Amino acid sequence: MNEKEFEQMVLKAINELPEDYARKLENIDVVVEDMPDMETARKLKLGSRGRLLGLYQGIPLKDRTHYYGMVMPDKVTLYKTNIERVSAVTGKDLYEEVKHVLQHEIAHHFGISDQRLKDLDVY
Repeated sequence: MNEKEFEQMVLKAINELPEDYARKLENIDVVVEDMPDMETARKLKLGSRGRLLGLYQGIPLKDRTHYYGMVMPDKVTLYKTNIERVSAVTGKDLYEEVKHVLQHEIAHHFGISDQRLKDLDVY
């Protein structure tokens, strides 16, 4: 799949976020990259670029105080090649995988940890 088609899937997934969550997204950008760069892999101790599907970078809403302002947007990165590989291996529909990864990273924007997502049986 080319990058433009993948980005259209991401836009569709963003537009399908539940309204209660979508309207609470504040100061956040969603971007698509092919693979994690070496600096990201090193910081996250992923080895040779690992199998990272998405990454949230920023200050979760629950941690923002009245001093929060005039800051760069939080960033959600979706890694196209890794998402495509996982989809191919698992047989899961590519769009459903994109949607799942996006929702997972958006959960971090709201301050929900990986462990809490596991506890909620999201996986």
